[in-house]
Formats: sequence, C-alpha cells, structure tokens
Amino acid sequence: MTQHLIRTVQCLSPAGLHKMAYKEWGDARNPRVLVCVHGVTRVSDDFDTLASELCGEYRVVCPDVVGRGRSDWLRDPQYYQIPQYVSDMVTLLARLDAQTVDWVGTSMGGLIGMGLASLKDSPVSKLVLNDVGPSLSPNALTRIGSYIGESMRFDTFEDAVRYIREISQPFGLHANEEWRKLAADVLKQDKDGKWIRHYDPGLASTIKAPTPEGLQQMEALLWATYGAITCPTLLVRGAQSDLLTQETAQAMTTCGPKAKLVEVPGVGHAPTFMHQDQIDIVKSFLLE
Repeated sequence: MTQHLIRTVQCLSPAGLHKMAYKEWGDARNPRVLVCVHGVTRVSDDFDTLASELCGEYRVVCPDVVGRGRSDWLRDPQYYQIPQYVSDMVTLLARLDAQTVDWVGTSMGGLIGMGLASLKDSPVSKLVLNDVGPSLSPNALTRIGSYIGESMRFDTFEDAVRYIREISQPFGLHANEEWRKLAADVLKQDKDGKWIRHYDPGLASTIKAPTPEGLQQMEALLWATYGAITCPTLLVRGAQSDLLTQETAQAMTTCGPKAKLVEVPGVGHAPTFMHQDQIDIVKSFLLE
C-alpha cells in the first residue's frame, strides 16, 4: 500500500486545547486536497484503500475526529458535537494551507461535510455524502446508540473481531481479511491486555436517540444546512440502509445542491469504499 504520514494539529474547544491526528497521503505540495472523514465509531484508517487509489491525483487527508483513534479525548464530553468537529476541520485546513478541498464523508463525516459546505465562502468544492442526509431514521440512531455506550472488553483479538463483525453486518459482504482490518482499525489493548474499542466512552453521552421533538428540530436544522450547499454533491446510499431512507435520498436530489444519487446493492449503512466498484463511484465523480 502507498506510503502515508501521520501528523497532528492542535485544535481548540471551550474546554481547552486538543490534538487531532490525521493520515496524509500523496504529494504535500499538491494543491488538490481531498479530505475523507469517517463515521461516528470509526477512524481515518477506513479510507486506506480509497486514499491509496486517489493519492496520485490528490493530497489525501484523513483525520481521526477528536475522541477517536489517534486523536486526543476532549476534557468535556459535551463538546462531542458537529459544530466542534467543523471547527476542528477549519483548523486542519489552515494547517494544510488548503484554499479549496473536495470532501468525502461517511455518516457523521458527511454531516461534518454538510456543515462546512453550507457556510458562506466554504472551501468545499465537491462533496460526497456516504449514506447520510438531513433526515435520519430514529430506529437506526437507536441501534447505533445502543452499542456505542456498551463497555466491552475482550480476552482475545478473535473475540473482538467477531463482535465488530457482528455490529458491522450492514457494511455488506467482506472477505475475512477485510473484516480483520475493519476490526483492527478500531481496537486497542488496555493495560491488562484486554481488547477494547478505540474511542472515548464519553461519546455515548452525546449520541443518544433524540426525543421526537429533538429529532424534528435536528431535521429542520439539517435540511436548512443542506439547502444552503451549492457545490456539486454526490450521495452514495447503501440500498439496504436503515439510516438513510430511499425517500430522503430521493428528496435530496430535488433540493439544495440536487445531489446525484448512486445506490450500492447488497449494502446497508454504510458502504466501506474497500471494493473497486464503490471506489469507482467516488473516483468518477471527483475526477469528472
């Protein structure tokens, strides 16, 4: 696999300073920058295959959103919110000296991309939303929230792989080695040698299924955010997604940036971009 570097950038939250780690692929002098941002319990390593494929065309930058992977944990978990993540990405772009960027965001990473792309004078020139939109299924949010807060410790790596594979079944069919990578990327050993997940348990406090009223307010805000986006937008949807309904995906093709919609058969939430057919969907949109 192509060589990459791991760097950090110092960011600020109301609770103080924190470091955000990121993987960087390709020529650091390349003015074409692609930022790839992962889902809520995932990490920058999710984009290894996509980044290695695109780093000849782009300087590809894949951050670990704060609280995950190689990045610091926030001193106050209440700031694990989209506005904080958008702020951190603005700091990252300043570090990269990137005037414009293309953006690939899976789930939460897509919401961060929407937030940044909706701003006046946004640096986002092309946006890829991977299985996420302004309306999110309450049942899917409950499913995801149910395992985020679980305190899990595994005696062996194999036990941990089985667990990650079980909760990640919506990713669709993957080879055993791909499942091992998907698991290894989000696992680490604690001081007792037990295998645990890589993220701050404090994330669970901000990722609870919202009340019906809260969900309505959130959706209204997200639709307004989506409506403010003007850059070319690609929406990739897992055909069996329980988070992004077909109805919402179709609505996204008729308002705001009028996203181009491509559905991936045999996949739920969310496509992993580990397979060539999925990579080609993104590649053709970004390079056309």
